[in-house]
Parts: sequence; C-alpha cells; structure tokens
Amino acid sequence: MTTVLIADDQPMQRFGFRMLLESQDDMAVVGEASNGTEAVRLVDRHHPDVVLMDIRMPGLDGIEATRRIITTGARTRVLIVTTFDLDEYAYDGLRAGASGFLVKDAQPEELLAGIRAVAAGDAVVAPSLTRRLLDAYVHHLPPSPAAAGAPRPDDPRLAALTDREREILTVIGQGWSNTEIAERLHLAESTVKTHVGRILAKTGTRDRVQAVILAYDTQLVAPA
Repeated sequence: MTTVLIADDQPMQRFGFRMLLESQDDMAVVGEASNGTEAVRLVDRHHPDVVLMDIRMPGLDGIEATRRIITTGARTRVLIVTTFDLDEYAYDGLRAGASGFLVKDAQPEELLAGIRAVAAGDAVVAPSLTRRLLDAYVHHLPPSPAAAGAPRPDDPRLAALTDREREILTVIGQGWSNTEIAERLHLAESTVKTHVGRILAKTGTRDRVQAVILAYDTQLVAPA
C-alpha cells in the first residue's frame, strides 16, 4: 500500500486527487494540507510514502516545504504538481529535493503511474523534459563558486566515481535515457542500470532527477 499526503491550497483540487487515489486498491490518502507548514507537520506525523506537493500555496510554499521535508532525512518522496508545463518554480522544487514533477492537467493514469514510480524510488520526469526544464531555468540559480563553465572534477561528490561512472553521469545530465546510453556507449542496458545505481549510491543522490542536478552543480554539464 502506497500512502499519500495531498498538499494543495485548493479544496476542489484536493478533493479530486483524493477521489482518484481512493479508487486505487494499492493507495491510501493519509492526510490533506492546505499550505506548506501543514504539509511538513503532517509528514512528520504520518510519514507518507509520497507527497503530492503544489508549489504556490499561502505562507510556506511548496518549494520550502519540500526542502524541509527532505532535509529531515525522511523516507517520504515529493512529487511536485504544478499548473504550467514549465512553471518558473519547478526547477527550484526539483533542486529542493523533489523526485519529479507533473502538471495538474495530466491524465489520471499519468498521475497514478507517477506516484507509483516515485514511491518505488524512480524519477517521474522524462530525461528529455528534465534537460529542457533545467536549461530553461538554470539562469535563476545563484552563480556557482567555480568559474563559470569550468568543470569541477575535484568536487567531493564526484571523488568516488570511476571514469566510466563520471562519463555516464555526464550523459545523464545531457538527457540521455538508459537505452541511449547503452546504444551510444556500446554497453548492455543492464550494465548501464548497474552503473546508474552505483552513481546514485556513491554521490548520495536520491534518483535520476537529482543526478541531473548534480551534473549541473558540478558543471559536468552546462546549459545548452
């Protein structure tokens, strides 16, 4: 059973999400929050598997709520739900630790699949969309302490990676899927999956989305 907390300031939106989720045999709604502060409190109380997190809420917004939830070390994963395909705050939500993002007008089966994927530890943002999102909004980030555009191979988060793992992290940041990595680097897809798992473990990244952000942060990848 996947437990879900709904965080949205619109009562009708919460009602719609609840009706959809409660129609599933493998999902249970453990609570509803109308703002970020309440979401953080309810996560601490119920420890849900997934939070459906709106971005724009009164008081504490969804980005800061996500950051607070993730920094506690909770096992809860956050799925950002936003009104617009490329909401200007979506990148900040991912950077805060969300495991992906969907738009509110997604088909019901897409939302359900996204929740299941996040609960299983996967990311729900397709690699190509992740790349487009980061390229569109990376200029909102504060300047990196490293020289602009200069790789940072000495970054401690990369220290444990082999040359092959660093190469794969770079192309993950460029938006390549596992299938593309396997084809272009002449590897078995199962080998690619093993490499990706080791990269996540060694760098402490929660999922593929966070690995893409790491590639940007360490300047292995620069905006197109």
